[in-house]
Amino acid sequence: MLTDIALKKLKSKDKIYKVADRDGMYATVAPTGRISFRYDYRVNGRRETVTLGRYGEGGISLAEARDRCLAARKMVATGKSPAQEKQRDKRRLSATATFGDAGRVWFKEAKMADSTRSMRKAVFDRDILPIWDKRLLTEITSDDLRALCAKVRDRGAPATAIHVRDIVKQVYGYAILHGERIANPADEVGPASIATFEAKDRALSPAEIRIMLKELESVPTLPTIRLGLKLILLTMVRKSELLGATWDEVDFENAVWSIPKERMKRKKPHNVYLSRQSLDIMIALKTCAANSRYVLPSRYDADEPMSRATFNRITMAIVDCAKKQDLPLAPFTVHDLRRTGSTLLNEIGFNRDWIEKCLAHEDSRSSRGVYNKAEYEPQRRHMLQEWADMIEAWAAGNKHAPTLQPISGAAVILDPI
Repeated sequence: MLTDIALKKLKSKDKIYKVADRDGMYATVAPTGRISFRYDYRVNGRRETVTLGRYGEGGISLAEARDRCLAARKMVATGKSPAQEKQRDKRRLSATATFGDAGRVWFKEAKMADSTRSMRKAVFDRDILPIWDKRLLTEITSDDLRALCAKVRDRGAPATAIHVRDIVKQVYGYAILHGERIANPADEVGPASIATFEAKDRALSPAEIRIMLKELESVPTLPTIRLGLKLILLTMVRKSELLGATWDEVDFENAVWSIPKERMKRKKPHNVYLSRQSLDIMIALKTCAANSRYVLPSRYDADEPMSRATFNRITMAIVDCAKKQDLPLAPFTVHDLRRTGSTLLNEIGFNRDWIEKCLAHEDSRSSRGVYNKAEYEPQRRHMLQEWADMIEAWAAGNKHAPTLQPISGAAVILDPI
């Protein structure tokens, strides 16, 4: 059995050698003179060795080594591998020792839309990182999170405060999923305890669409901006999808706008089938775009797309104009136009699958969403034309009775080649 005196008398040799202690532990002496404690064992039918630590200054004592050996023996008795647990601990400590490190790993690995990533990164960098960058994950408590969220809320940003809580929850969830043995402080901090507010998402009624289109014509802005806002209503695309659109995506002959997967939120290519009214708008925009590659170029630089804030200013101006005339048009956002199309088409009775495909939505959580990969081109072309005809009629103060199904014809013939 080893003693501190015996360990200090050990001399190095040309090759590494062992000196036994007790309970299966032994010391190894390297040619450099370095002494380490190790423990050999068998677990689940295989032989393994775990290094318990280095002896001497900056290392561990003989008593500490024996304590570690005893802990390892207990682990083996339960069928666990001390060597593998040691490696897991090293990975956990090296990869996500601090909240800042954990957050950066999460942003690098987590899947989310580019716009969502950009928004969350801004909140992370501005509101969380300056305070918690060097804090260990084990140090942050639910009370710390409540205090941080309250600080953000009290400056007049309740929505941002809730995003702070959500980001913290996601970061901790990712760390726990990858082996960190920690509690998630966000589990004890509900969103309602931070702030409550009414969602402003809404859909416009046919009467509001008529008012919106009428006031759009009187708002002082460029013709291309008016056309762009109408195109979002007609096609139900996202604002970012239109602002980033280039002319090589538009097939005038076949009346289809093909958005590549790189520009789509769900990273899948998407076809937008153009109604007669939408195609007329595309032709008008092409005429105005001159030599720019963008469907909606910036008014200051034709090599850049239109600013993301442009449409937002126009929707606010439309509401202001309506308010001055006591017209019943509540505030709305650009995204509400997309929601309007979905809501009204569902209310009218069009097929839900066609509508979801127009919105580039796919429900990956259900078996139907996983297996239904149909494009529904004829049906979507018909529905979007009916939608455009309804909008055109409403703008004129008229009604339009849509046909829910396209005229029956020959079955679609699938090509096996």
